[in-house]
Amino acid sequence: MHGHVESARDQVRHLRALARIQDATGGFTELIPMPWLPSESPVPVPGARVATLRESRALHAVARLMLAGRIDHVQAAWTKLGMRGAQRVLAGGADDLGGVLLDGALDPDAGPEQGRELTVTDVTRLAAELGRPVRQRTTTYEQVG
Repeated sequence: MHGHVESARDQVRHLRALARIQDATGGFTELIPMPWLPSESPVPVPGARVATLRESRALHAVARLMLAGRIDHVQAAWTKLGMRGAQRVLAGGADDLGGVLLDGALDPDAGPEQGRELTVTDVTRLAAELGRPVRQRTTTYEQVG
C-alpha cells in the first residue's frame, strides 16, 4: 500500500529495502504497488491522504527502474487503480495486469475485491489499446500451455 502517510523519500527507501531483500533471498517474483483507498480500509487512518494517479504512475515507473534485474515484474492493480488508471500505469512502467478475476465470484470474506470482474475480453481490449500482447502466465511468470 502506498500514498496514505509516507513521502516520496519513504517510498524510495522502501524500494531500496526491497532490492536488498531480493539480493539476499531472490524470493520476490513481482511488486504490486497498490494505492491506499480509505473506502476499503477496515479502520480509519488519521492524517491519511489518497495518492493521485500521477503519484501512482511515478511510483510504478521508479520501481521499474530501481528494481530492474532484481524484481522483473511490476503489476498494475486494476482493482485499486481502476481500468483507465491501470492502463496509464501499464503505459508507464508496469508490465502485468494483476488480479484478473474471471467471474467476480470470490468468497464473501474477500472484502472490497468481492464482486469485481475482469474478463478475457476486457484484458484483450485494454492490451490492444496499449499495443501489447495478451499472455496467460503462471504465478511464477512462466508461460501457460
